[in-house]
Amino acid sequence: MLSRFFFHIGRYFVMLQRVFTNPGKWSVYKNEFFYEIDSLGITSLPIVAIISLFMGAVITIQAAFGFTSAWVPLYAVGYTTRDSMILEFSPTIISLILAGKVGSNIASGIGTMRITEQIDALEIMGVNSRSYLILPKIAACVLINPFLVIISMFLGITGGWLLGTFSGIVTTYQYVYGVQYQFNSFNITYALTKTVVFAFIIASVSAYHGYYTEGGALEVGKSSTRAVVYCSILILIFNFILTQLLLS
Repeated sequence: MLSRFFFHIGRYFVMLQRVFTNPGKWSVYKNEFFYEIDSLGITSLPIVAIISLFMGAVITIQAAFGFTSAWVPLYAVGYTTRDSMILEFSPTIISLILAGKVGSNIASGIGTMRITEQIDALEIMGVNSRSYLILPKIAACVLINPFLVIISMFLGITGGWLLGTFSGIVTTYQYVYGVQYQFNSFNITYALTKTVVFAFIIASVSAYHGYYTEGGALEVGKSSTRAVVYCSILILIFNFILTQLLLS
């Protein structure tokens, strides 16, 4: 078991070395890069928007329910919603959602190319298949995921405001004051740093499982499942590590 673990770790880093070695001309990758931005990023916007709006609304309800003491001002609802969305929910939960959607997409796409021998054809033509197939995906995820998380932060806070004001929990003034209260810009830096690391994990780990798929269509499905599971585990592990490093 332990030897197999180190085998996969080693093969993963060897794959990354090949991905970033002799990547070729930008013109070769340009179309693939923009295609991946649309395929992996833009198409994820609807689910990110829906989840973020409801997350913000739920946090507002929970905060208002928990602040029953007369000593706690109502603007604390906006303050809690803001920090919860920025520090944890948007960068981590959205990354976990993207691990399921984007990770399975990457693993199944590359895995299908492997079992249909398209990757072998690229190698025969002298193309660095690892770089050609994986680098645009990594670059697209690292670039577009922070934008998705920023949108998630905004929509989550907006969803909390809509729920709070329409339900009468807080007034607009109280909520907005709470959102502005003692705002620390480093929290945004912290969240986006985590997001970039998570994006790299999602793209590279999913590509690894897809690239080394063996067998037929059933194995493609298994590779896709393993990619989502391992991406989710690594996101949680690195979330803990980065939180210790950046906030301790």
